Parts: sequence; C-alpha cells; structure tokens
Amino acid sequence: MQRMEIGVQLYTVRDEMEKDVEGTLRKVKSLGFDAVEFAGYFNVPAEQMRAWLDEIGLKAFSTHVDLTRLRNDLQGEIAYAKAIGVKYIPCSYIQPEDRQNLEDWKGIVTFLKETAEEVSRHGLQFCYHNHEFEFETKFEDGKSVYETLFETINENDMKIELDVCWVQFAKEDTIACIERYAGRIPLLHAKDFKRAEDNSMITLQLSQGEVDLPAVLEAAGKAGVEWLIVEQDFCQNPPFESIEASLNWLKNNYLTKVGA
Repeated sequence: MQRMEIGVQLYTVRDEMEKDVEGTLRKVKSLGFDAVEFAGYFNVPAEQMRAWLDEIGLKAFSTHVDLTRLRNDLQGEIAYAKAIGVKYIPCSYIQPEDRQNLEDWKGIVTFLKETAEEVSRHGLQFCYHNHEFEFETKFEDGKSVYETLFETINENDMKIELDVCWVQFAKEDTIACIERYAGRIPLLHAKDFKRAEDNSMITLQLSQGEVDLPAVLEAAGKAGVEWLIVEQDFCQNPPFESIEASLNWLKNNYLTKVGA
C-alpha cells in the first residue's frame, strides 16, 4: 500500500484568499501543509503565483476549474496550470442552470470527453469532482450520470476526484464506490459532515461527523489514491483553525500508522 500525500483545498480558505493570497499561502504552510489544491487564482498572474509557491515551499498539485471556465477558456486554464506546476485539473462543479435536463447532461458528457482528451494532449490529467446530483440523476437506461461519465470517457483521459461527503450524502456506499473505481482515483477529498434537520449538509472537521474515516482511509490506500485533500465547504470554526485540526487528525490517525 503506497503512502498517500496530504494537501488542502484552498476553497476552504477562499475568504482569506480573496483578501491576501500570499499571506494565506504562507499561513497554510505554517500550519503544516506542504501542498495545495487551488480553487481560483484571484487575479494573480501565473508567474507571480509560481514565485510565491516556490519561495514558500508549497507544491500545487491540482486546480479546480468549473464547467463555465472550462467552456470559456480551456487553453488559458491549461496554460496557468502548467505554469504553476499543477498535474491535475478536476472539473469542480456544474451550475444548476447548466444541468436542467437529460439533454443538458448528454451535452456535458460530450464536452467533458473532448475536454479530457485535450487536457491529456497537453500532458496534464483531467479529473471529475462529484457532488450528490451526479448520483441522483439517471439517464433513460437507469444509469446515473456518474456511472455514464466514467463509462463513456476513457479511463486514461479522465480520472476521479472522489468527494466522500457528497457520495455519502447521496446515500451511496462510499467504500463500495472507492473499491469499484480502484486505480482510477488519484485524488480524494477527506471530509466529514452531519445532516441538518432540513437534510442539508453541515461540513465538519475530520472525525466530528458521520463519515467512517478510518474505513475510507483504508479503502483509499488499497485503491491507489495519491492525494488525501482536506476540505471543509463551510467551517463551523475559523477556517485556519478547522484545517489545522483536520490535518492533526490525519497525522494522528493516518500518518503515524504509515510511518510518516
């Protein structure tokens, strides 16, 4: 079983990034993270971002790009990713207005197939990051959007960034999903949550919610996951405090067991 690396999704500290990108990157490093996944660049030129990353000692391994940005400027996104040293480009989100019906989804599948092939041609790895709706939406043949995406698009062109919270929120079997797609999941969002009274998701620090994280970590290690990514969509405590607590949980419950 290979040792999984640990990074943080900067979406968790998006408000801090909006105010001070360089300062936020330095704070993330001081908390003990050595790697980051971007969720926007806040108008910082790629050369400046790369200079900060190199000076601070942070590795940028992945960058989230939503469907709108992929459609509007795919080549620009590829160029920026290459400039800052990123390997993975996951499609991070599809806006509700872009997925109103099955015809919309059929077009999205075709577009993502073409996008994945183009990203591959540039030597980068395209991925797809799930929410709950890909599991809940079914095509006429009864298959979910999620199944269809990964059956239609070549495995080498599109890998999986699995968000375990959204898998479980969709009432799918998280461990079975990891096992089914073993070997195709380089990125995994290590997250935790509980359901509110209105059945909405309340994201929490690791170990404070419903996700069986020890089982997830064991299955992820066996499935060849490369990166465990700390993310909390909305923090109940100050964001820096939250990601530090989640990192410490991983240190105590994962890194100590693999001898890191």
